This record gives sequence, C-alpha cells and structure tokens, in this order.
Amino acid sequence: MGALKDRLQGDLTTAIRSQDQLTMATLRMALSAVTNAEVAGKEAKELSDDEVVVVLTSEAKKRREAAESFAAAGANDRAEREQAELTVLQRYLPEQLTDEEIGAIVAEAVATVAAQGATGPSAMGAVMKMVTPQTRGRADGGQVAALVKAALA
Repeated sequence: MGALKDRLQGDLTTAIRSQDQLTMATLRMALSAVTNAEVAGKEAKELSDDEVVVVLTSEAKKRREAAESFAAAGANDRAEREQAELTVLQRYLPEQLTDEEIGAIVAEAVATVAAQGATGPSAMGAVMKMVTPQTRGRADGGQVAALVKAALA
C-alpha cells in the first residue's frame, strides 16, 4: 500500500477510536473513492501516492462545488458540512500554489510554446499540456485554465 493510503487508513482508525464523526465519515468516503479508482478499468491495481492525490483532489473539488451550491441555495448547514469535509481532505493534499506561483508557471509555458511558434488562443492546448503536470493536485484546474486563457489573449 502507498504511504498516503496507509496514512488515510491510520487516521481513520484514530478517528474511529476518538469518535470524530466528521473525520471518520470523510476518510471513509475518501478511501472508498481510492478503492473505486483502484478497481476501475480492466484490472485492479494499487494506486501510487500521486494517483491517490489526484483522487483526493477530485473529491475536494466535489466538496468545494457542493458547498458553493448549498450556500447559494440557502442551505447553510449543508454548506458548512461540505466545507468541513473539504478541510479534512486538504490535510492530505499538497500545499496549494499561490496565484503568483501559478502565473509564473503559466508565463514560462506560454514563452516556451511561443518560442515553438504557437501563439494566441490556438496555443491553449499546448500550454495546458505543459502546465497541468506542474499544477496537478496543487491548483484548481479551472483557475489554471483561466490564467492560461488570459495570458494567451
């Protein structure tokens, strides 16, 4: 088992012992998502820590979006629960990049792609291909895409 998955399992055991309902439910959900990812596809495989981070990032994004939707609908108690689950998940994710750090990565990628002759909106795919591996799990994909689009405009 990967170190991150082991950590999730160990923290779940601790949460069960301390009867921390929020952490217990969130970690069970996270481990279930990891297991689902492991058995998806043609054959079961164990995920690497990087692949577990991708799954946890996806789960965190779901919580963030649900919290925003519930807040917009006036269901503040549900929004708070989703936000609390997001906080638990963020303990297991790499530190998020600042806007300045993302901007620097985007600027470097835009310069590289421009040097290869691609400019303007048509270079979006090439730039995203360079930027995504550097920001995966450390920045929201929509935010990164918006910065790339602005840089190419």
